[in-house]
Amino acid sequence: MSGANPLDFISEYWIDAWQRSVLTLDVLRQRGNIYLEHSARNAPHVLKFKAELVRDGRTLPRPVNYALVRIVPTEGPETDPTLRPFVVVDPRAGHGPGIGGMKQDSEIGVAMAAGHPCYFIGFLPKPEPGQTIEDVCVAEAAFLEEVAKLHPQSEGKPAVIANCQAGWQIMMMAALNPELTGPIVLAGSPLSYWAGVRGKNPMRYLGGVLGGTWMTALAGDIGKGIFDGANLVANFESLNPANTYWEKGYGVYSKIDTEAPRFLDFETWWGSPVLLNAEEMQWIADNLFVGNKLSSGGLRSSNGVRIDLRNIKSPIVVFCSWGDNITPPQQALGWISDLYDDETEIVANGQTIVYTTHQTIGHLGIFVSGKVATKEHAEFANCMDMIDLVPPGLYEAVITEVEPDTANPELIKGKYLFRLEARTMADIRAFGGNDEADDRRFATAARVSDVNLGLYRTVVQPFVRAAVTDETAELTRSLHPSRLRFATFSDRNPFMQPIDEMAQWVRANRAPVSPDNPLTVMETVVSTAMTTWLDGFRAGRDAMTEALFLSTYGAPVLQALTGFGPGVASAQPHIERDLAREAVAAATRGQLEEQFELGGLTEAAVRGLIYIRMKAKSVDERGFSMIWAIRGLRPASERMHLADMKKLMRTQYLLLRLDEERAIKAIPKLLPDDREARREILDLLRKVLEAQGALTDEETERLRLVEGLFDVATLPLTKKKEISPPSLQSPLAMAPVAHETKH
Repeated sequence: MSGANPLDFISEYWIDAWQRSVLTLDVLRQRGNIYLEHSARNAPHVLKFKAELVRDGRTLPRPVNYALVRIVPTEGPETDPTLRPFVVVDPRAGHGPGIGGMKQDSEIGVAMAAGHPCYFIGFLPKPEPGQTIEDVCVAEAAFLEEVAKLHPQSEGKPAVIANCQAGWQIMMMAALNPELTGPIVLAGSPLSYWAGVRGKNPMRYLGGVLGGTWMTALAGDIGKGIFDGANLVANFESLNPANTYWEKGYGVYSKIDTEAPRFLDFETWWGSPVLLNAEEMQWIADNLFVGNKLSSGGLRSSNGVRIDLRNIKSPIVVFCSWGDNITPPQQALGWISDLYDDETEIVANGQTIVYTTHQTIGHLGIFVSGKVATKEHAEFANCMDMIDLVPPGLYEAVITEVEPDTANPELIKGKYLFRLEARTMADIRAFGGNDEADDRRFATAARVSDVNLGLYRTVVQPFVRAAVTDETAELTRSLHPSRLRFATFSDRNPFMQPIDEMAQWVRANRAPVSPDNPLTVMETVVSTAMTTWLDGFRAGRDAMTEALFLSTYGAPVLQALTGFGPGVASAQPHIERDLAREAVAAATRGQLEEQFELGGLTEAAVRGLIYIRMKAKSVDERGFSMIWAIRGLRPASERMHLADMKKLMRTQYLLLRLDEERAIKAIPKLLPDDREARREILDLLRKVLEAQGALTDEETERLRLVEGLFDVATLPLTKKKEISPPSLQSPLAMAPVAHETKH
């Protein structure tokens, strides 16, 4: 503050407050104009990258409003055609497409920075007539086939990053087409909709409190067969009234000199709701939101094929956050315990599941935050081949900063170390979840929903459909608050037209208030009080919602009427046994019995490597970087294909799990008589092992055992060696031609 008058701080504050008010109105005016311009486009999106159309879903035999585009590199490193392509799929959950590539530090941006060709699956604002969820899954399968055809030089199948709603849709597609995808990254994607913990996750109660999905049908009828995605946007906003009704607006007002560009970028995406066919939304509400049928195998395709997530053979990476109130970790990970009782079942099924949890980031931050993109998503992109190669099982991805004393930092990409640690089903259950009583409540709510939906369709629906016209449906959509609040502040409103000139004058004469102005401090206090009050309102509302749900659907009489009374089998969602799958697993075990003594020097080396590391139950990117460096010594035409490496690693791992003692004792039978070749492979084995730092005592002991099985003179290990790719043409370089096999 300046000036001799002690009351000058009042005028200083009010001048600044008036200027901020004008500038905030101007930002809202710009937002409204952007909304109108954006809505008028045929294919509105918020991608910051140049893209070219590859496949239009409207031309498919079963037309959909989806499209596949290729991201065209315009700056940064050139993409490498030998690297696996990445496909980012945006959620069609009310908002328009492009959030996965809104800025340079994004899912698309970090994948391209790692040299991967990138593609994007987006959608148009309006669905095709008669379009269904299954049609979209068929289209996504066609898109991935197209991507694979465009990259014949790539060793790995396309990696798919699926955000929020796109996650469960891609999982359905992959369950029906398991041969199409490489690793699947599920970012904030719900798959187990009943899961959660008491006192949190209020969104899972919404369907039951509203009496089921009859209101979804009503909304579709009012829309003349179209469901307005703005309703989904409103549901998201209702979860955090403090942010919706105060913090977002006040954040712009209080930091108007710096916040406007970020605000406008985000609101361009947030304020562009899209439409769904009523049938699509009804399917989602009945089968997922309330029915919770995906993870329990309760869904079938139109030709009767059960959608079983256990069919997916490519690695599944789950990225969730404790700060996410839309898809909490229980909903993102609960499907694992719905499918498997024990982690050994995951291994037997040949599935690799990796999860990681963020401590604070919110739902949208999982795929919007630049900090998340440059850490978690960048590490996923850099280490995708490692994830693809690890043996089947359940893992947690642990991402830590590289410390000054970290061993062999030259083998680490970027400033973070990516590590996979083996986990058990107990770790998944430790996240919390429903007990048997809660599952009965949700099952009761699902049954009540079916009854209410049937009553609505019988008694009310004919009258609603008779009363609604195309004109009234369009008017209803245009007057939705999620659209009206944008259009109201645009230049279409004559009262907003003077704001532009006023804002220009204010910017030319800007006089920001001093940060120590007493009224500025008071303003901050008032803002905090408003946020606290709205948070208190939310907490009370959520507690009342939970109590209403628990008491209503926990009533013994209602449970008995819906078939979930005493004596009824468990209502817990769990997939049923699959005898055909069990037969395949038994046949696989039989085939493994014949492979203990099958192979050569490469199989012996990989078996020894896995044996030495098995007790650690942890692996990080440095060991894989060394394997990749060794592999890179061979000409490209002579390297083992990634798919063959994956098969080799998994076979040797399963042999060790089946009978570790027998597998180790069989190693000498795999070795050639050439002692120099044995020595060479042991040298390289040490380099791979030492890449992660000093070995533990147990690992050292196991290494000595393996050395003894190789029967060559060895040099003692040192605590620290310089790690550099060897110049030898070693079998550990994963040559496609097998060495001499001994039986």
